[in-house]
Amino acid sequence: MMVRADFTETVSVARETWHWQPSPQAGVERVMLDRTGDEVAVATSFVRYAEHSSFAAHQHDLGEEFIVLDGEFGDEHGRYPPMSYIRNPPGTSHTPFSDPGCLIFVKLRQFVLGDHRQCVELINDEPVAAGWRTSDLHSYGGELVQSISCAGGVEVELPVVEFIREILVLSGRIEWQGQTFDRHGWIRLVPESEVVFKTLEPSLVFTKTRPLFTD
Repeated sequence: MMVRADFTETVSVARETWHWQPSPQAGVERVMLDRTGDEVAVATSFVRYAEHSSFAAHQHDLGEEFIVLDGEFGDEHGRYPPMSYIRNPPGTSHTPFSDPGCLIFVKLRQFVLGDHRQCVELINDEPVAAGWRTSDLHSYGGELVQSISCAGGVEVELPVVEFIREILVLSGRIEWQGQTFDRHGWIRLVPESEVVFKTLEPSLVFTKTRPLFTD
């Protein structure tokens, strides 16, 4: 399966265009943002767990990274509220579930070779009075993961990098290249892109630069 698999193109997905598709597990649905492969795939998705749903125990051979957006996600290692950022490196396994239901943003099989850091971080969502504040969540081998807390009405310019960059609006609303992205709007930019966006209200943005993964 190939979904937005041409990484030479800049792509974006607004929440109002989401199309939910069933996963192999009852009660768990997903919106595919990009994907190369079938059930074992290099993939970026939104995943929604219904109340009292679960997913079968599984191992992440090439790693998993996710953010809890709404509700509470759980596994045998803990329970994670909104704004939890979790990295499960290659070789780890778990049995996910959600009692109240949840929405998560998930990236599969996208760890840089040699990166074995497992972490659980709470994204700093404290608002700023003016300008913007950048907080680092993870970095390794060209991958840089950050959150940006922005006041409303500011222009944010991110550095040009040689890697793919992704932007996810965690809260608020931004304008980029004449398009408006509300909460959970997603943008994937090609390497060497100039990135300037304006916040239309106080906003929290997740951004990630990474090498290209296709296997």
